[in-house]
Amino acid sequence: MFELSFNNVQKYMDTTLVLKNITFQVYAGEKVGIVGVNGSGKSTILKLIAGIETLNCYPGSWSKGYDDGYISMPREATTAYLDQIPDYSEGLKVLDILNLAFEEVYEIEKQMRDLESKMKSLEGCLLDKTLKRYGQLSQLFEVKGGYEIEEKLSRVCKGLKFDESFLEKNFALLSGGEKTTVVLGKLLIDNPDILLLDEPTNHLDMDSIEWLEDYLKTYKGIVIVVSHDRYFLDNVVTKIIEIEDMESKTYKGNYSAYVNQKEEEMLLQYEDFREQQKQINAMEKAVKDLRDWAQRADNNKFFKRAASIQKRLDKIERIDRPIFEKQNMKLNLKAAQRSGKETIKALGVSKSFVDKDLFIEADLMINFGERVALIGPNGSGKTTLLKMLLGEEKPDGGKVELGANVMAAYLPQKLTFLDEELTVLEAFRNDVFILEGKAREHLSKFMFYGSSVFKKVKHLSGGERIRLKLAQLLYNDVNLLILDEPTNHLDIDSIETFEEALEEFKGTIFFISHDRYFINKVSQRVIAIEDYGFKSYPGNYDYYKNLKDQQSVETHQEPVEKKEKTKRTRTIDEEKQKESRMVKAEGQIEALENKIKEIDLAMSECQSQYEELNRLHNERDELSKELEKVIEQWVVLND
Repeated sequence: MFELSFNNVQKYMDTTLVLKNITFQVYAGEKVGIVGVNGSGKSTILKLIAGIETLNCYPGSWSKGYDDGYISMPREATTAYLDQIPDYSEGLKVLDILNLAFEEVYEIEKQMRDLESKMKSLEGCLLDKTLKRYGQLSQLFEVKGGYEIEEKLSRVCKGLKFDESFLEKNFALLSGGEKTTVVLGKLLIDNPDILLLDEPTNHLDMDSIEWLEDYLKTYKGIVIVVSHDRYFLDNVVTKIIEIEDMESKTYKGNYSAYVNQKEEEMLLQYEDFREQQKQINAMEKAVKDLRDWAQRADNNKFFKRAASIQKRLDKIERIDRPIFEKQNMKLNLKAAQRSGKETIKALGVSKSFVDKDLFIEADLMINFGERVALIGPNGSGKTTLLKMLLGEEKPDGGKVELGANVMAAYLPQKLTFLDEELTVLEAFRNDVFILEGKAREHLSKFMFYGSSVFKKVKHLSGGERIRLKLAQLLYNDVNLLILDEPTNHLDIDSIETFEEALEEFKGTIFFISHDRYFINKVSQRVIAIEDYGFKSYPGNYDYYKNLKDQQSVETHQEPVEKKEKTKRTRTIDEEKQKESRMVKAEGQIEALENKIKEIDLAMSECQSQYEELNRLHNERDELSKELEKVIEQWVVLND
């Protein structure tokens, strides 16, 4: 069976040890999730599999800085890694990038076309030889999926929402998120034996994430994914590899199964720890007592027994006390004074850009204390609404405003700082008058300890940047939190800490997120952007999804009886409408004929008045033409 395995892998980056003892196996067709805190080495493992990083092993050497262990996989196995965006030639369109996945197939097809051209002038042995080669290429073309190019391309483009206009865009001009999504599409078309995905859901909307989940479930090769999207991990993976303290441990099942197993293990470990501590304490007491007795009685037998017990005590393999609460952010979100009941309101809002309508006379109301998630496809106007709310954009019509006494804190999706050359401490104190000691105390709640406060902002990781921004925002009193994709750069432990803090917050929370697990934990109401407006669903994401699925079933799987009834009703309605039109036509015919008679009578009475006679004659012509049309309609209805 196809197998990928890590065996006691140790990896240094320069002289820094990043992986100490990584051991696991992955079998053909398995879907595996790698979890761990930011900086634990998850991405390094993917890079080792992809060959981007290598093990610099020197047999027999134990010097610091040398790697150890080995990675085993079939030599012919193909891998593809989603993280870095490759450098492509200038001027390539999105479609050109996707078609690079078919380079080998296109080359085979080109060789086939060349042979077809040659065979027109070949005879005898040369023709037989060429036909044989053509047959081999034709078979290879089929095996490589040459006849499925359009289907594969269409499936991926539809799933990731690449429309015709997007396919024609210059790849070099795309945003970082768009480039990542395009490369993801290319990798899926490549169909490698081992697919390596590093945070694949970060730039996808919910529809695309759900499509990707379905795609990966049926993927024939190995899928190894690093993700903080717990809902995604629950739906896709069947094995979890946890990286903790530079070592690995494997758990069967999805993310939720891993959490349950982890909790059970820690409880068992704690019980074992307590029992061992009792045994150790008893043995230590016995050693102490025996030594006391030996000294008092001057008896060597007691000394020997104490030494024997101490020897056994020294050989005991100590069980570590499990750490139930790991070091993480210590958020204390206390709402300031209460705002007015109507915290956020949008009345008759319309907003359009050159090529797209976003909102048409849309209304929205969020009251104090509500926790509301805003969802919708990419480009539907979620972030635009937040910008209008903050005054960065203006609506074309209507109004968007905050209520009375609202003190808002806004966490944007793209985190920017005024001066990236400043240290963490300097950036925090830049807009706040606060003593250095108090500033460091506040920053420690966001996991900036010791010398880390002197790290320059430009060198911070994504998770560190969001922690610094939260530290700045939450220093001041707020009663409204506006969050745009807040979990994108946090690891799972930090997300869970953030969720716990939000549960205790007494103010209003309005957020955009495609993290369905986060929405389930935090939101009490979901607002979806639908039909250029806002539709409210009173519940979390699962409630919204179940309701939409139910509506979809009712729409697409309508019972035959209902269809027949609808058909009969439609037939009766059509007959009634036909009859009504006939009656209406007959009334029009009668009215027109009466008008014509009146005009004929008037014309006979004004024979000497030329102008009036001419006017009446023209009016009679118009009425006659209209009468002919109505009579034609009546004839058609009677057929």
